[in-house]
Amino acid sequence: MIVIAILIGAIALFIGLFFLLRKKKGPAILSSPNSQLPTLNQQPSTNNPQLPTNNSQPSSKQHKIRRIEIITRKLSNQVFSGSYHSAFKGRGLSFSEVREYQYGDDVRAIDWNVTARGGKPFVKVFEEERELTLMLMVDVSKSTLFGTQNEFKKEIIEIISGILAFSAITNNDKVGVIFFSDKVEKYIPPKKGKSHILRIISEIDGFASTSSGTDIATVLQYFNNVNKKKSIAFLISDFQAKENYTKELAIVSRKHDFIGIQLFDKREHLMEDVGLVYIEDAETKQSFFADTSDKKLRTEIRSQFENRQQNSKMLFAKSGAQFISIETTSNYVKDLMQMFKERGVRR
Repeated sequence: MIVIAILIGAIALFIGLFFLLRKKKGPAILSSPNSQLPTLNQQPSTNNPQLPTNNSQPSSKQHKIRRIEIITRKLSNQVFSGSYHSAFKGRGLSFSEVREYQYGDDVRAIDWNVTARGGKPFVKVFEEERELTLMLMVDVSKSTLFGTQNEFKKEIIEIISGILAFSAITNNDKVGVIFFSDKVEKYIPPKKGKSHILRIISEIDGFASTSSGTDIATVLQYFNNVNKKKSIAFLISDFQAKENYTKELAIVSRKHDFIGIQLFDKREHLMEDVGLVYIEDAETKQSFFADTSDKKLRTEIRSQFENRQQNSKMLFAKSGAQFISIETTSNYVKDLMQMFKERGVRR
């Protein structure tokens, strides 16, 4: 009996040890490194205070507007504010008084009516206008939504508009905007203030044109009608206009300080050999297949672009206005600084 009891006890002990070892082996497998990785269906904890909820995250547009504000304000404050003042301040003059002519006075300032009454020459005296108005005419046509490099033409237009606008309000000037395509899309009257500039940048970023073409003559005519007082005006566009605007440009340039800024993409004049490609005109919606391996075709595209460039430059020069071209991949800060420098020398 004693032997049987010992035998049963040994068997029970063996069975107990067997299950004990299996129990220890199980957790060892579960504690392997792979067991710490969440499954594909596992959701992150919403209790983590470091992870903001969707409601607290800014929208992509707000983030973009903020980024543009930081870039443009920094450039404006550190680079362009003084250049803007040198280029434009003092060009807007208002009548102050009449005094007798002195040697060295500009004969064009002679007031002939007062001279006739007084029997000796008198000249008009003008003083600098302390507050000027900057008007931006911004192209929002479909062709600005084109880009083969880092950014669309529209995105560069946003940044340049922001730089000019912040430079203006830094110098206590008002800023207004006219959005146009083949018609005037929207007019924002000139005002001061940071919130006004941010509204302008936001409008440019989110503006959806109801038309697809580009009509520069129409926007110039509208601008001349709504701005009776002399102002600084920038027309920012890719200048892919079909209609002639010679007459309207001449009228605006005589009355206002006018500058044209053209944005263009590298592939609008330098087409690479990439074989047969499908091309669609964003404004006319005309589409066709082009064999870019054809050297004659690539030469023709470049020639058409250069001719359009030359015609625009000649037209602006003839009207007494300034014209600059900026490629989307170029250093637009350097291009704008050169423009301001040239205007400062002219004065």
